[in-house]
Amino acid sequence: MKTIQEALEHELQDLYSAESQILEALPLMAQRASNATLRKAFETHLKQTEKQRERLEKACQMLGCEPEGELCMGMQGLIEEAEKLMGEEFPSEIMDALLIGAAQKVEHYEIAGYGTVCSLAQTAGQPKIADLLEKTLNEEKATDEKLTKIATEKVNKKAVKAMA
Repeated sequence: MKTIQEALEHELQDLYSAESQILEALPLMAQRASNATLRKAFETHLKQTEKQRERLEKACQMLGCEPEGELCMGMQGLIEEAEKLMGEEFPSEIMDALLIGAAQKVEHYEIAGYGTVCSLAQTAGQPKIADLLEKTLNEEKATDEKLTKIATEKVNKKAVKAMA
């Protein structure tokens, strides 16, 4: 029978795989974005994601497990969906709106994942791991809010005008 610690290890490895995949996808999304604010947001989140992956490495070290495990199939699916989208021939203003949507799907997946590991870590008597990863959870929530702001204040309005 598996333990709560093994469940925590599994979830940490899943997130590590997800963050590793995101590190590969974000430069492509930044390159495809035509809006400078959106491009900068993707570039900033790339640097943040590197730090988030380092936190996962530290959490795994604290538990005595390796960060690399199985492939995160959920993130793989979200990234494949985004890559397919980026291959479409939408006007750049509309593509920016779609890129935000794709990025927010990723953020929401991460928010769920980090919420889970924080809760599991607390339950498993690992408050230091929970505190460490709560920083990432808060960063993911802030990124989601930032993307919403970029969409509502800039990108979506330009997308609507592009359709007129």
